[in-house]
Amino acid sequence: MKEKSTSEDKPKSDKAKSTKSVTEKSPANPAEDSQIKMIIEKNLQGFLDPTWEVLLREEFLKPYWSGLQEFLEAESKDHIIYPPIEDVFSAFKLISYDQVKVVILGQDPYHGRGEAHGLAFSVLPGVVLPPSLRNIYKELESDLGIPPAKHGHLIHWAKQGVLLLNTVLTVRADRVNSHQGKGWEYFTDAVIDLLVKRDKPIVFVLWGNNAKKKKSRIDLAKHVVVESAHPSPLSARNGFFGSKPFSKINQLLEQNGESPIDWNV
Repeated sequence: MKEKSTSEDKPKSDKAKSTKSVTEKSPANPAEDSQIKMIIEKNLQGFLDPTWEVLLREEFLKPYWSGLQEFLEAESKDHIIYPPIEDVFSAFKLISYDQVKVVILGQDPYHGRGEAHGLAFSVLPGVVLPPSLRNIYKELESDLGIPPAKHGHLIHWAKQGVLLLNTVLTVRADRVNSHQGKGWEYFTDAVIDLLVKRDKPIVFVLWGNNAKKKKSRIDLAKHVVVESAHPSPLSARNGFFGSKPFSKINQLLEQNGESPIDWNV
């Protein structure tokens, strides 16, 4: 991956507050350290917040990761992949490990031209709102009285500690779920596992069956789950509408001593 700049600014954070027992794990030996550094520099340097680079470095040595990279390279020769490669890890660049208060877990990225940019359910300003996002806005208005925004850029949520994560991080153009089962699920399992190690409670929001599959990885003695149907037009009326997730999230955050999320976009 070649590093490219992005217009999305990272939220301010105090890296000194990082969870040392998790983020400062030393490699087994200098050779492994060199190998990890080479992999990060080749694939991910500049794409992740430094706390995530350290936490996820062992994933980049696993067989599934090299297999996933080979698949994406072969796929990109004949097909368009979304989001653009420089945006795949946007969610991890905008928010550090320690800043996560809420995880909203979706399925896979939007598969239409110009839609996906690395934040689940979000589109950049000027892009027509996808149906799932329109339904999210409908439920937001029903729940909290916040009228639908004219744009779909959810960066304001991310900057407050909302990790907007899909279970699969890439997709072939115009083919929903086309990259399912290629390795991304192992990666997002690892992300969930790392977050579950946090002592401070996190609210996990699981929208849809693919997201709900991650529930078994969440320690419900420490963390809390809000779940419903996916906001897609195919399923929104089967439990997403009327679920009031946004008020529930804020109530849970306040119970855990955290500030609520300003859900305005």
